[in-house]
Amino acid sequence: MGVALTPFDEAYQQDPYAVLKQAQATNRSYFDSEFRRVFVTDHAAVKKVLRDRDMWSDPRKASQDSFSAMFRPDQRDDQREPSMLFLDDPQHKRLRNLVNKAFTPAAVEKLRPRIREIAQELVSGIESDPFDIVAHVAAPLPAIVIAEMLGIEEANIANFKAWSDTSTATFFNPFRSEDDLAAGAEAGAKLDALFREQIRLRRDNPGTDLTSAMVLAREGDDTLSDDEIVSQCNLLLVAGNVTTTDLIGNGLKALMENPAQLELLRSKPELIANAVEEMLRFDSPVTQSGRIADKAMEVAGCPIHQGGSISVSLAAANRDPLVFEDPDTFNIEREDTSHQSFGGGRHFCLGAPLARVEAQEAIAAILARFGALSMHSFDYRTTPGFRGLNELWLAAQ
Repeated sequence: MGVALTPFDEAYQQDPYAVLKQAQATNRSYFDSEFRRVFVTDHAAVKKVLRDRDMWSDPRKASQDSFSAMFRPDQRDDQREPSMLFLDDPQHKRLRNLVNKAFTPAAVEKLRPRIREIAQELVSGIESDPFDIVAHVAAPLPAIVIAEMLGIEEANIANFKAWSDTSTATFFNPFRSEDDLAAGAEAGAKLDALFREQIRLRRDNPGTDLTSAMVLAREGDDTLSDDEIVSQCNLLLVAGNVTTTDLIGNGLKALMENPAQLELLRSKPELIANAVEEMLRFDSPVTQSGRIADKAMEVAGCPIHQGGSISVSLAAANRDPLVFEDPDTFNIEREDTSHQSFGGGRHFCLGAPLARVEAQEAIAAILARFGALSMHSFDYRTTPGFRGLNELWLAAQ
């Protein structure tokens, strides 16, 4: 329960799957009294919750003492509407319709040559040995890509990455201290100012970037306000930045720990797309998602009242032995990779196609540059709900 299901617990941080396997073997759905939520580990139940179109995502609808209430905007001294990640229809559908054209598989595929170019430039710039692949590739690649998509100048990318990491880590941490809140607020204010300046420039002189597209976006008479554009930009930092860094890092670590799979991918590079899907299943960058009960109900046999919080463990669902054969085995040729890592239903991750392409190109570029690799050390972050590496040190053999 509670802290034991977060990376603030040492055992969970190092191997969440052992902890989740124990929970799954005991009760696949149960009440976590420490965090005041129903916690779900069953694959079928997780899938059902995520695809339930009646359940709520807006934390303002949650019971006062529930887990979801921790994420209300007013707790961050912010009275604006939350991003569409925390909105329900019709507001959610309206915002998604205005921005989703940039993230369709076809639109993202057009970006692949530029993503490949960035990945190869970053990999070719590695001169030290050993080297931290997170610092050299996994962190900068998605930051550069999303910054270019938004039209943010290269000179601002380093700050953009640092502020987005701090803002994300603060918001999703239910144990945030006053110092954490202050750092998060400062980072958020700097991002806000950056985005508003970009919006002002695009209103005067629109270009072909995503910020311009949001400024010009129109469905009938409907347009996006500056506040709404800022909220969507902040959301893209999660969908298109932090989680993709974690996907690349987790995926490379899985390859390093499974040398036979690494050599298989080297010999059959056409497996890269399926390999990334297995990386998402095996060690998902997002470990939990949530919904709020829209009425009194049962979730996989566990009762919950209206306004109660439901946390679904994507990590546990992705290794459910009732669904996956040898779930703890990393197998890039696995035929069934029906993971839950991108969520589901109307909140299915908008950035999924982009994350897939970035991970494919990053890992392909790394393997092409280095004929042999070994893992020296790694260090995990402590952001609840996420699983990712601060550092992953590799050596070219």
